[in-house]
Amino acid sequence: MRVHVTDLLEGDLLLKDTFNSYGLHVLSKGTVLHNKDISKLLQHHIDYVDIQDRNSNPIPDRTLESIVSPKWLPTVQPDYENAVKGFQQLFSKATNEGVINEKEVESAFQPLLKNFQMERDVVSMLLLLNTTDDYTYQHSVQVGMLSYYLSTWLDYSAEEALQIGKAGFLHDIGKSRIPESILNKPSKLTDEEFTEIKNHAQYGHDIILESFAEEPYLAISALQHHERNDGSGYPHGLDGDSIHPVAKIISVVDIYSAMISERVYQKKRDLLYVLKELYKLSFSELDAHTTHTFIKHMIPNFIGKKTILESGETGIIIMTHPTEFFRPLIQIGERFIDLTIEREYEIKEVLI
Repeated sequence: MRVHVTDLLEGDLLLKDTFNSYGLHVLSKGTVLHNKDISKLLQHHIDYVDIQDRNSNPIPDRTLESIVSPKWLPTVQPDYENAVKGFQQLFSKATNEGVINEKEVESAFQPLLKNFQMERDVVSMLLLLNTTDDYTYQHSVQVGMLSYYLSTWLDYSAEEALQIGKAGFLHDIGKSRIPESILNKPSKLTDEEFTEIKNHAQYGHDIILESFAEEPYLAISALQHHERNDGSGYPHGLDGDSIHPVAKIISVVDIYSAMISERVYQKKRDLLYVLKELYKLSFSELDAHTTHTFIKHMIPNFIGKKTILESGETGIIIMTHPTEFFRPLIQIGERFIDLTIEREYEIKEVLI
C-alpha cells in the first residue's frame, strides 16, 4: 500500500528502496520503520512510500505525532528527576553512613532504565532534561543513561547493558567522601585539593564493595573510570588492556557528559566540538573502538539540526557519513554541500 509519510506508523515495513529527490538513498527495502527512520524520511522531504499492508503486519497503535515530537518528555522527565533525587539521597547516605542500599539504587535508577531502553534522540533528550542545578547528581544519572546506550551499541547483552548503566550511575559515588568545599569550589583547585578529588575513585570502589554482594562491573568501574589508555590516568596509572572494558565505556561518556554540562566555572560547549575532542582523545587517552562507536551512534542525532559553517552560511544537516563523522551532507536553501567532497567547508557550530 502507498501512504503519505505523515500517515506512517512505527512498525510499518518498507516494500521498496527509498531515495530523495536528489537521488540519495535514504532507507532500504525491508526496513521496519522506527521513530528515527520516519524522522529521516521527513527530513529528506519524501512524500510517499510503499509499505506492506498493515493487515498482514500488525503494528503498535502509535501516530507519527507521538513518534517524532518530544511527547516522550513528560514520560521520561519524572523518572529522570526521581533518579537525580534518588542519587542525591544515595550520596547523602554514603556521606553519613559510608554505605549505600542496593534496593535504593534499584528504586532510583531502574524506572529510568526501563523508560530509555527504547533508543531516542539522545542529544535532544539530554539537553531537554538537563538543568544547571545539582551537577554532581545529574552527571551521575546522565553517565548511567549514556553507559547503557553505549554498551548496547558495543553489542553487550540486554542484561549486561542494564548492569553497565548501573555502574555508570554509581561511578562517582566516592565523591560523597570529598569535602563539599572542594567538590563545589568555583575556582581552580590547589594541588592538595586535586589530590583529594582524585581519591574519589578509590572511595567509590570501597563504598560499593561494602554495600553490594557480587555485582559485576560496579566496583571496578568506579575505581578505574579515570584510568587512561596511555597510562596517564589515576589512581594506578593503568594502560591498555589493564583497564576493564566497562571502565573504558564509562570513561568516554563521563567526559562527554562533563563537557556538555554548564557549571559555575564552565559554560557548556558546542556538542559537535565535544565529539571532536573525544575523537582526538581516542588516539591517546581513550579506547579507540569504544570512542568511535560512541561518536558513530551520536552523530546521526544531528540529522535535521541547524548548522553554521565557518563561511557564515547556515544550513541543515541532511545526512551523516559512517566514517568521516564530522563531514556530513548539508542543505543550504536549494543547494547541497557534501563536506566529504567540498573540503574547504567546515562546520563552526551545530544549533540544538
